[in-house]
Amino acid sequence: MTTPFPFTAVVGQDDLRLALLLNAVSPQVGGVLVRGEKGTAKSTTVRALSTLLPDVTVVPGCRFSCDPSAPDPGCPDGPHERGGGAGRPARMVELPVGASEDRLVGALDIERALAEGVKAFEPGLLADAHRGILYVDEVNLLHDHLVDLLLDAAAMGASYVEREGVSVRHASKFLLVGTMNPEEGELRPQLLDRFGLTVEVAASREPDQRVEVVRRRLAYDDDPAGFAARWAGEEAAVRARIVAARELLPSVRLGDGALRQIAATCAAFEVDGMRADIVMARTATALAAWAGRTEVLAEDVRQAALLALPHRRRRNPFDAPGLDEDKLDETLEEFGGDDDPDTDPDGPDGGGGQPPAEGPESPEGGGDAEVPAEAGEAGQPSGAGSGERSPVGAAEPFRTRVLNVPGIGEGAAGRRSRARTEHGRTTGARRPRGALTKLHLAATVQAAAPHQRARGRSGPGLVVRRDDLRQATREGRESNLVLFVVDASGSMAARQRMSAVKGAVVSLLLDAYQRRDKVGLVTFRGASADVALPPTSSVDAAAARLESLPTGGRTPLAAGLLKAHDVLRVERLRDPARRALVVVVTDGRATGGPEPVALASRAARLFAAEGTASVVVDCESGPVRLGLAGRLAGELGGSAVTLDELRADSIAGLVKDVQRRAA
Repeated sequence: MTTPFPFTAVVGQDDLRLALLLNAVSPQVGGVLVRGEKGTAKSTTVRALSTLLPDVTVVPGCRFSCDPSAPDPGCPDGPHERGGGAGRPARMVELPVGASEDRLVGALDIERALAEGVKAFEPGLLADAHRGILYVDEVNLLHDHLVDLLLDAAAMGASYVEREGVSVRHASKFLLVGTMNPEEGELRPQLLDRFGLTVEVAASREPDQRVEVVRRRLAYDDDPAGFAARWAGEEAAVRARIVAARELLPSVRLGDGALRQIAATCAAFEVDGMRADIVMARTATALAAWAGRTEVLAEDVRQAALLALPHRRRRNPFDAPGLDEDKLDETLEEFGGDDDPDTDPDGPDGGGGQPPAEGPESPEGGGDAEVPAEAGEAGQPSGAGSGERSPVGAAEPFRTRVLNVPGIGEGAAGRRSRARTEHGRTTGARRPRGALTKLHLAATVQAAAPHQRARGRSGPGLVVRRDDLRQATREGRESNLVLFVVDASGSMAARQRMSAVKGAVVSLLLDAYQRRDKVGLVTFRGASADVALPPTSSVDAAAARLESLPTGGRTPLAAGLLKAHDVLRVERLRDPARRALVVVVTDGRATGGPEPVALASRAARLFAAEGTASVVVDCESGPVRLGLAGRLAGELGGSAVTLDELRADSIAGLVKDVQRRAA
């Protein structure tokens, strides 16, 4: 068995270690989501936690890890008698991003079904993780249908399997820990809210601390067992502290004063629902137990807010993570005070504004968490013509109408367009073409069943021949390459109009961000077009480029379309399976270059000839409309929407208005 890196040997990352330890003390806190750049010891620290958890007592032979003191009455391996049991280490089960639905929830035991003709359930990872840790690395890349199953299990504490004639329910209560790199896409809000705490991690910028990280890693790689032995004392001390904190936890008092601070903080940061209040209360209680106290203090409430609220507050994906700590301190101070309702909450004994609780101790003394520097403005070359960098900010983003690529693709997994996938929902069955990859068991059995007498089978079991095998057909969603082609010329540079255009593009970027698309940005103005952002998965980089968008000059529409066509040509060579969606943001005018209108028309027909999906966002305004954007959409072979039509809420409002008038 591989020796894990010791938890106490991790350098720095105090918030991460504290969040994990609080869940070890009180699993009801609800798990941890670890967000950060690659190479910051996220996975190493999470895997190290499992060695610190106390052993669990299970019913011998039960595949679902039932507790002998309170066995699950509906356990598929039951019924179990109370008492007895055997101890074993707590499990950490890893859910691979590419796992199948069968691997996660379990499925019919195919070997027994074919050999013995009986229905038997083979447990999946949700059963293995019961009373332990379910760890998902790169959780933001998990397929949507698996996310739905995780949400159901996390909400109900049980997994329900109804498939292929098998109906099974078993307990599945686990500590959910996920790691992710935000640059690769965000989580669905429903799954995000299921994580009790969240932590942002970054590599230290202190040379001495970085040196210590390298020194320890090299020592561990040279002799894992020897390195772990040198830290055995510190590991044992933390393990004992977890046990003591668990024993103290039921005695911790959460007073009315602390509850008022928790409620006021959640209200001040406008979090949705009541789960944040509950998680903060449990976290503050666990913090007090970890510190060896029986009463929750204001400092526990403050630290709980910093861990439980950042991923729940209302914000756009491009906003900076974390909380406004000045606002947090003001709220705690305003609603501070003791638990006596007759006490003046504004008196001198208010408990707000306390410093945060310290993280877990480590031999090196830890270090302050590093805050990544803000990315500077991405400079862009100034185009030809009389233009300047626009000081106009973007209008408020809005929820956009969903734009999809028609047809069914086979590209990278995502959330935009329909696709044939290996891990989507099963939609049917067919005869395999070539090697069999995903067996559709029910269809295979149905195909073989009518021929059993002719094959000499009269008893239990089933004779299956190659002609009976059926391949499962699956359908999911894929991400697309969304290429924005933005008119930044003088015709679009009126202050109010450009603000609306930027707001629309930011809204579309938000939509692309949430659907895991790859995004590129082409701008045209003056006499040429520029690739402001080569296709990338980092959508926030596209938003940063948009903020510094230069404007002015003539309108070389043809140059913009030809530049976009060239970008798509290169991307098809790199990734032929990924489909493109071109979003042209323009009023349709063409004034730059020789024969601008004719050249733009010919460039547009290139996209139509290749079948590239396209949408034109018509930004024309004023009392007189020329309809040039609609004409451009026709030549592209796509559709045109106005800025108002792009808003999903305005479409919903229009439908409601029509229904009211019809009634």
